[in-house]
Amino acid sequence: MRHLIDINDLSIEEIDRLIAVADDIIADPQKYAEVCHGKKLATLFFEPSTRTRLSFEAAMMELGGNVLGFSSADSSSSAKGESVSDTIRVVSYYADVIAMRHPKEGAPRVASAVSDVPVINAGDGGHNHPTQTLTDLLTIHREKGRLSDMTVGLCGDLMFGRTVHSLISAMSRYENVKFILISPPELRVPDYITQTVLKRRGCEYEVAESLDSSMEKLDILYMTRIQRERFFNEADYLRLKDTYILDTDKMALGKPDLSVMHPLPRVNEIDTAVDADPRAAYFRQAKYGKYIRMALILMLLGKEI
Repeated sequence: MRHLIDINDLSIEEIDRLIAVADDIIADPQKYAEVCHGKKLATLFFEPSTRTRLSFEAAMMELGGNVLGFSSADSSSSAKGESVSDTIRVVSYYADVIAMRHPKEGAPRVASAVSDVPVINAGDGGHNHPTQTLTDLLTIHREKGRLSDMTVGLCGDLMFGRTVHSLISAMSRYENVKFILISPPELRVPDYITQTVLKRRGCEYEVAESLDSSMEKLDILYMTRIQRERFFNEADYLRLKDTYILDTDKMALGKPDLSVMHPLPRVNEIDTAVDADPRAAYFRQAKYGKYIRMALILMLLGKEI
């Protein structure tokens, strides 16, 4: 039995295989329509979600399976004080695989220790979001045809952005990937990422505060929102929330084959006028999330075709 708690739980070969299966699902979805018939996915979301939860549910249903679960902690027994461990022990009797989001870092790993079925981390606090990273990798692969030899700019909330942390961990394992880390000083990538990932793996990276001066260097621009829910101080959020806004003027500074990504939801960090630019990949990215989660469910249930 396998769990997916951290993107590093998967080898590069497994990631490449998941991408290949997702590509095959996109090409021939009917081939996979009943592969998970009779199987159940439990979506346990202790924190709000739109894309991640619905893409998991759509993924399981398109594989012919069923879905159960809850979309907020208030609608579960955790509102009565039930522990994560007890919730997972019980739910694992009812489902074949669990996708779990929780505001506390490490909660999915606790869940995996007591579950009788595979647990997928669908986001834990500011720590990890491995299925978003798989979505990002599939998007980059389909946009660029490769996952190596490129410069990736990550812009916005790099301190609390779990999607950023997971993507750095994954992309740093591919050859000749350079990172440009664009953020205000208060929201820089945590030291544990720079020390234990970037420096340990010998990755080239630079720290920047200006998006404009970085644009011409980038093959991928990964925008993130400033996350109000991660701030302890409302004044700090209000001061930083409009630090970076990608608009058509900034897009004009980028390469013709630049791809702009965003894990969504966006607030105002990407002007809606950018949506019409063919280099805007973030809605395609959201679509690919369903296919890579289909591939992951197949792998964890041992039903990969």
